Amino acid sequence: MSSLNISQAIFRLGDKRTLALSELTLRQGESWAFVGSNGSGKSALARAIAGDLVLLEGTRHSEFSNGVRLSFEQLQKLVADEWQRNNTDMLSADEDDTGRTTAEIIQEQVHDAARCEALATQFGIAHLLTRRFKYLSTGETRKTLLCQVLMQQPDLLVLDEPFDGLDVKAREQLADTLAELAGKGQTMVLVLNRFDDIPAFVQHVGVLADCTLASVGPREQVLSDALVAQLAHSETLSGLQLPESEDPTQNVSPPRDQPLIVLRNGVVQYNDKPILHGLTWQVDPGQHWQIVGQNGAGKSTLLSLITGDHAQGYSNDLTLFGRRRGSGETIWDIKRHIGYVSSSLHLDYRVSSNVRNVILSGFFDSIGIYQAVSDRQQQLTTQWLELLGLGGRTADTPFHSLSWGQQRLALIARALVKHPALLILDEPLQGLDPINRQLVRRFIDVLIGEGKTQLLFVSHHAEDAPQCITHRLSFVPEGEIYGYQIDTLPAARSV
Repeated sequence: MSSLNISQAIFRLGDKRTLALSELTLRQGESWAFVGSNGSGKSALARAIAGDLVLLEGTRHSEFSNGVRLSFEQLQKLVADEWQRNNTDMLSADEDDTGRTTAEIIQEQVHDAARCEALATQFGIAHLLTRRFKYLSTGETRKTLLCQVLMQQPDLLVLDEPFDGLDVKAREQLADTLAELAGKGQTMVLVLNRFDDIPAFVQHVGVLADCTLASVGPREQVLSDALVAQLAHSETLSGLQLPESEDPTQNVSPPRDQPLIVLRNGVVQYNDKPILHGLTWQVDPGQHWQIVGQNGAGKSTLLSLITGDHAQGYSNDLTLFGRRRGSGETIWDIKRHIGYVSSSLHLDYRVSSNVRNVILSGFFDSIGIYQAVSDRQQQLTTQWLELLGLGGRTADTPFHSLSWGQQRLALIARALVKHPALLILDEPLQGLDPINRQLVRRFIDVLIGEGKTQLLFVSHHAEDAPQCITHRLSFVPEGEIYGYQIDTLPAARSV
């Protein structure tokens, strides 16, 4: 029977950081889940188990022959590499698009067309096999990489946040698939931020704190202890206040007596395939919208029209902040009213920057800093850093040296710093541990409570929806396209 044993081990994470594991044994056929706060070392543990970290002290002995790990960072690199294929002078004159198809990505390690088709069907992406990977939605790219991993038939499967970015149906499908694998004796390690994402078949749970494996034990015992700590922390958030905007007396706001957004018969398509199909939608003053739908339904495409980042915005009857799109406004005229965070922005934030500058860039709606920063902006950014627990030396460390969850926290602060008229949050809680999800939800409640910000909120987790939501736009499957359902919700709960 194969096993992995780590004893009295110190792994290198960087020049000054290490991961300490006193004793951990994984046996063939066992299923494990590891939880912990953002920055606690969960992803580092996944790398240590997979054999991808330098061992400084102690021992790591594995009898598994084919351990495979999947993480957010791998997805980020793969997406970047695919887009880089077009950033070259080596293309021929008649070659206007490059990049591999979904089928090619799935079969990168193991070529087996029949198995590829079967896995893609299982995850509901068989219709995407001929589409170029770089054009997939975030959830679709997650499913693609999961298929790629399962193609390799690993005897040790290490999944770092496998459920993030997946809609409800896809999460259920994945949980069922993993349960089926576990039932067949697959050895499995799941690294998770959400306690409720731990599947029922998991037998053992570990909790990390400060890059140390703090506790290991049966599922019920460990989760009980962790939930008590979570509930105790939530009581400290009730009196939370946000840093001010840069100059509350000089805020630039759109007209308060006009709709923020008016889209009439909106259409977006790629290669004659409709992504948005005849959507008519209006966001009036005081409304806060939740946008729901399956992976690939077109939610992020709709948001990119609003942020001014989609070229087909000019070909649609779209009015933003009282001005018809294409009437002479610049993209900066649009962005100055918007705070925005999404998985695609997270993937795009590849510039070399420290944590402080990432948050500062929210004042300028840029990726990176390209102009002078005022003392007031520096002061407010310091307040945000302290609020997030990223102050002191951490503020000046490289953004990409943070854990994925800490990076997401910094990007959320970037979206909030100017107290925008429109806050667009596309899966904002992805990658966050329970305590930081509570913190961000409290941020949203406080900001909306000021009465000057309206919200567009996208999440595949119903429990993530803020209390202020007044309306819902649902993308409803209708054959190969999507229809749209608009609902007015009961009076918003008090924030």
